[in-house]
Amino acid sequence: MDRQALADFLRRHREQLQPGDVGLSTGVRRRAPGLRREEVAQLALMSTDYYTRLEQQRGPQPSTQMLASIARALRLTADERDYLYRMAGHAVPDRIAASEHVAPALQRVFARLTDTPALIISNLGETLLQNALAAALLGDHVGAAGLERYEPYRWFMHPDEARSHYPREDHARNSRAQVAGLRAAYATTGARSQTGMLVAELSRHSSEFRELWERQEVAQRFADHKILLHPEVGAIEVDCQVLFTEDRGQALLVLTPAPRSEAEEKLRLLSVLGAQRFSAPAERP
Repeated sequence: MDRQALADFLRRHREQLQPGDVGLSTGVRRRAPGLRREEVAQLALMSTDYYTRLEQQRGPQPSTQMLASIARALRLTADERDYLYRMAGHAVPDRIAASEHVAPALQRVFARLTDTPALIISNLGETLLQNALAAALLGDHVGAAGLERYEPYRWFMHPDEARSHYPREDHARNSRAQVAGLRAAYATTGARSQTGMLVAELSRHSSEFRELWERQEVAQRFADHKILLHPEVGAIEVDCQVLFTEDRGQALLVLTPAPRSEAEEKLRLLSVLGAQRFSAPAERP
């Protein structure tokens, strides 16, 4: 671990970012250029003290999970992320398998989507980023641990919870879409990858998955007209549009209701309910 090189790199990239680049308001006049340390820490889902110690060359060696969060917060390119890993004393992740690194261009688009549900997912169905409205509508899955990170795993291993957002008549179609998307990822990464491990685990425990896997269907299908169920506001009809990265390893999903529709009113109500729910962290132990 090269503490000085790591600290200099973090500080330089923090100073190059402006609040508007990451979806933050400019606010009052700033004394120093770029983002504040606490803002980077907030974006990276870590404590300000931890991030500050890294910039001051006195922090412990960060884990690969921490580095991935910092790379997302600082909007690093793939080359810059690789450098970050090396200076922190870690091997550089495989660019195909390392789906947790969100493409900066995709992040910039995502940061501007505040009035409609939006999320960025990997080709394995891992939620990498989601705005508050998407979390209120679909549940908060960012930062989930282990195989629980992946939507196909939740869909087949915890069907009562995972499928509660969809009408029962759509379950079979969604099951096929989950498996077809997973097979597309499998073709890219191979049997010895995280995808292969996920396929093996689902094959062992889900007869439904095994049957669908044998169909050999391959597709990455997200653009669709969906009906989503929410326990407080009911059924919401949305159109799902998708923006892929060049290698199709990640996708930005945007869920939009028809203008002046009942669904638009329900999403407006949900944004209020979600804001109230997420603004009370002090009540948690």
